[in-house]
Amino acid sequence: MDPVAQAASKIIKEQQAIIGPMALVQAKKVSGFAIASVDDVKVTGNKKEALNSLVKQFEQLFGKASIQVCKDAFEPFSDKIPVADIPDILKN
Repeated sequence: MDPVAQAASKIIKEQQAIIGPMALVQAKKVSGFAIASVDDVKVTGNKKEALNSLVKQFEQLFGKASIQVCKDAFEPFSDKIPVADIPDILKN
């Protein structure tokens, strides 16, 4: 799986741990990804824009705290993804 797709999957899983199944429902609304399940995520658009939209989707519904959850989930992938594909919202 593409590192960006892996990162998105991890972000969704971490959000699921907090808010439950609603995380997957919200993630499926984000353009730039094809999400069949939390373990079946494919990037279909611009990687940077897709990641940014995913974080923004959670922020819109659950506030600023959700951004930190996304950042923490993304951290293990930050060295596997080119800097050009990392949105500012996920940079520490």
